[in-house]
Amino acid sequence: MTAPAERVPAASADAAPTDAAPTDSAPADPAPAAARLGAGVWVALAIVYVVWGSTYLGIRITVETMPTFLSAAARFLVAGLLLAGFVAVRHGRNALRVDRRQLGSAALVGALLLTGGNGLVVLGENSIPSGLAALLVAAVPLWMVLLTAAGGDRPRPAELAGVLLGLVGLGVLSAPAIGGDIAPVGVVAVLVATVSWALGSFASKRIRMPDNVMASSAYQMLAGGLGNVLIGLARGEQHGLHPGDISTRSWLALAFLVVFGSLVAFTAYAWLLRSAPLTLVATYAYVNPVVAVLLGWLVLAEPLTGPTLLGGAIVVAGVGLVVSVSRSSTRSSARRSAR
Repeated sequence: MTAPAERVPAASADAAPTDAAPTDSAPADPAPAAARLGAGVWVALAIVYVVWGSTYLGIRITVETMPTFLSAAARFLVAGLLLAGFVAVRHGRNALRVDRRQLGSAALVGALLLTGGNGLVVLGENSIPSGLAALLVAAVPLWMVLLTAAGGDRPRPAELAGVLLGLVGLGVLSAPAIGGDIAPVGVVAVLVATVSWALGSFASKRIRMPDNVMASSAYQMLAGGLGNVLIGLARGEQHGLHPGDISTRSWLALAFLVVFGSLVAFTAYAWLLRSAPLTLVATYAYVNPVVAVLLGWLVLAEPLTGPTLLGGAIVVAGVGLVVSVSRSSTRSSARRSAR
């Protein structure tokens, strides 16, 4: 999925590849937070750029022989349990302790990100190419602008222009579904997923999450995994499911998603939300689709159609405009605070 875009630098979100212990509250002054970006931020960002771009391919291969929501459930339940075990061994069981409010917050964000967000992307990739799914997901920062506007933070004219440009791109990408060339249900599922992911990312900045970012990620994965289990069972995906019918490449793709897509990249993303400006994190919104489209073309021979290339370029341009305006605003705020 894709990161949110917002004009105000971010303070927080979930777990990460460092031992730093972030807090849940935003810094009083956003300028110092932006100025203290270290090597860990750039390493984590590179992981999110590349690994999450490749997860669309992993999902497409997984659902070749695995049921949709149950495969997503297996991914996040296994990853969540492994991460919780790591936290308990590395930091002690106390690191997993949370109060009801923190647990409820983590469960809500996990459901929005990993059930409504990721689960619906998996559903969509049953019927649309992985590259197209990634290009549609690139619209998440556009929804974030609208969410922040609804919260009282008036967007700048250039940001609104970026949103409108991105919506035009989504229209071009969706045109083949309207014309019947690709399954409309797949496009709709992924578009709904982008809204759910944006809501989850937005909420994670404004509600009280568990103090330990890795524990927070574990609880989110477990909550998201349970949500996917419930939907999968309600859809009857368990009927006729035989492990022997699942291909080796689907098993390997699922293992890749568990280890790299969830344990590595999701925790890196969650940690970035706490440790880096949200507008910087949002830049991977226009890197992931490029990685996904290239891998889909190279590995699965997915066609690079005119609407895909044109619509994708328009969406990425819109996202780039939104993020560039946001980052410019952040730098201006930092300079004013430094005076």
